[in-house]
Amino acid sequence: MSDTPVVVLFRQDLRLIDNPALHAAAQTGQPALPVFIWHPFGDDWPLGTARRWWLRKSLLSLQDQLRKAGSKLLLFKGDPATVLEHVCHDHDARQVFLNRRYDPSGREADQDLKESLEDRGITCSEYGATLLFEPWNMGTKKDGSPFKVFTPFYNAVLERLEPVPPIPATVNLATPETWPQSLSLDDFEDLPATPPDGHHWDAFWEPGEKNALKRVGGFLDEAIEEYPELRDRPDLDLTSRFSSYLANGEISLRMIQQALMEKFNCAHPADLPEAAAGFYRELIWREFGYHLLYHFPHTDTEPLNPKYADFPWVSNYEKELQAWKRGQTGYPLVDAGMRQLNSTGWMHNRVRMVVASFLTKHLLIPWQEGAKYFWETLIDADLASNSLNWQWAAGSGADAAPYWRIFNPTRQAERFDPDGVYIVKWCPELNRLPKKAFFAPWTASALVLERAHLKLGKDYPEPIIDHNDARERALAAYEMIRR
Repeated sequence: MSDTPVVVLFRQDLRLIDNPALHAAAQTGQPALPVFIWHPFGDDWPLGTARRWWLRKSLLSLQDQLRKAGSKLLLFKGDPATVLEHVCHDHDARQVFLNRRYDPSGREADQDLKESLEDRGITCSEYGATLLFEPWNMGTKKDGSPFKVFTPFYNAVLERLEPVPPIPATVNLATPETWPQSLSLDDFEDLPATPPDGHHWDAFWEPGEKNALKRVGGFLDEAIEEYPELRDRPDLDLTSRFSSYLANGEISLRMIQQALMEKFNCAHPADLPEAAAGFYRELIWREFGYHLLYHFPHTDTEPLNPKYADFPWVSNYEKELQAWKRGQTGYPLVDAGMRQLNSTGWMHNRVRMVVASFLTKHLLIPWQEGAKYFWETLIDADLASNSLNWQWAAGSGADAAPYWRIFNPTRQAERFDPDGVYIVKWCPELNRLPKKAFFAPWTASALVLERAHLKLGKDYPEPIIDHNDARERALAAYEMIRR
């Protein structure tokens, strides 16, 4: 055993359980220096405001966990290579442990970091902490190309997966005799301690690994049995909401997989009962997104299907885009979803599909505009999932929705919010209308609107586009591309 310290670099892995880099550092028996470096503009996709608020809370949680384990989290700002070179030089460290990133700019930055450290005689050891399969180990289709359709990918996962239990919490870190000087979170001015006006993230979310575990336990005990039938109901709290904890690395996919198998007493995900199997597919959908982004790194900004590069999107759409962002389209389910997003940093998945379809197919606004707005506002913003889902909605990506599938927001509301509970919660100006008018206020008679003290165009907007007209326009545009 040596007294020479090793460095553990935290990024999208703010947890003690199932953290391979942290575990490997602990296994050396050498004093460990846990480090987080804030470099907000080092990637092509700097974290949005919602993610930055969550990050601060998550770092506070990690600081507390490491403190209880007898260690501490060292905070720095700046270029990671420069910071690590100084830390290693000042404390004679010769090993850095980190977990991999898979987004294009993150991969490029990590390769540069590794080369920079190794040029100075510092070993950089990388580990996989995010996925069940490393993208290059997942295998390919029979023709040797990467998977582009989800079902064959999912079947391949079930066939090739050998479940490995998560690594127990690392709490036996050796500590140095003296610690480097560290910044405090208050020095990170762009990590907001409180949400901006109009945002209520702190009322809906509890960041941190401890709360991630609590959320998993609660979902498996209370909601998993009803998930297949009721997961599309935005008026009910029956989705897992694991995505925020996964995006911020406070829990791993392997931990959730293990919890599912233990809950249903099975040795492999292929043996999960129907109720849990549907949920497991959603987890693998996220894995699929990383598989695609790794093999097709342009898909965060460009269509996977190249013919959609010529799609006839409208121009001069700023007015309609702003109405969509503010939840002022005149379609209550769309508006409720956007207002939920703007207030809480999250939106129910069924509603995400509806608002994405509305932007790209009703309004013919490029999917990239929606992806950018979601990246800025979502607590669970994840580049792989965000790119995959927006391209799915637009029809330009893998496993894309058929071009003729254009969600009718009114029918979607009637089907999945049958009592209008979700709509009225986020569009309270409609609450005096009779229930059947919640879904399409413009169809209510003048007398009904008068009794509800609701004036369309003033208290609530009229539809910014007619559904039937929008559908015909979209079908014509997609037919042109299809030909």
